[in-house]
Amino acid sequence: MTREELFERLARLKTAPVGGRRAPHKPLLLLWLFGRYAETGSTAVTYADAEEPVSRLINDFGPSVVSVTAQRQRAAMPFVHLERTLWQLLDGSEQPIGSGAPERGNWLRSHGAVGRLRPEVELLLADPGTLAAAVRVLLDRHFTPALEPLVCEGAGLDLTSLEEAAYALVPRTPRRRTRRSGFAEEALRAYAFACAMCGYDGALGRNPVGLQAAHIRWHSQDGPDEVRNALALCALHHALLDLGVLGLTLDMRIRVSGLYVARNEAGRAVDALAGQLLAAPRPGNPPVDPAFITWHDRQVFKHPAAA
Repeated sequence: MTREELFERLARLKTAPVGGRRAPHKPLLLLWLFGRYAETGSTAVTYADAEEPVSRLINDFGPSVVSVTAQRQRAAMPFVHLERTLWQLLDGSEQPIGSGAPERGNWLRSHGAVGRLRPEVELLLADPGTLAAAVRVLLDRHFTPALEPLVCEGAGLDLTSLEEAAYALVPRTPRRRTRRSGFAEEALRAYAFACAMCGYDGALGRNPVGLQAAHIRWHSQDGPDEVRNALALCALHHALLDLGVLGLTLDMRIRVSGLYVARNEAGRAVDALAGQLLAAPRPGNPPVDPAFITWHDRQVFKHPAAA
């Protein structure tokens, strides 16, 4: 396997939606394995050891589910179904476990399941630049920039060091899909350089500070660089929107996830946003497209799991 073939296989991971929702389970398992490799030099791991940290990543950065049980067992699916051109999975007797095995944590634990990236993949990852580029392929295709540091921290990856290694390999490092020039300026102007949720409009002299152009449907998930898919948000509310703490209703009101908790007055200010009207764009600009709100509600907003 060549470096380019590895990137191609990472880019073409099968991530079929589950119940109409995106399924970043395999990318998150891979990122966690990359973090493990960076720390130990090996990706070999039992399912019993991987279940809790990988499930936590999927629960934190994947769509919410309606079942508490499903939350606990979410690592089983990628552990069984990760493409075998990248991954090998054996039972306690060192016999291969096929991709038709049950997606159940108790089954994998009882069979002593052990997974590891293939030797040729680990050999490529030994080059820091290749590891950095592999991480970048997965982040660009499945997440949004505001989440990248959090995803990497959860996976045990040092994003700053990885990026430095990746830049050293330019132009060999795969590039992300670029945003349209002028998009951020258009979005901020449309909302009069103020946060559409809290009204924050700070500036340093004539330059706005702490304000960002937020995609409602993520750029990595085919969200267009257009005002109808954008909000001007302060950095805090942009991050909370991307994490699914904040959402929107079709009548343009702000939602706060029932999973959000805060202990002091500053944190509870987020709860106070619930039910408030989102600021409308200035005249001459298109309103938010309801289709993008629906996407965010299904794919990002953290709905409390049913008991």
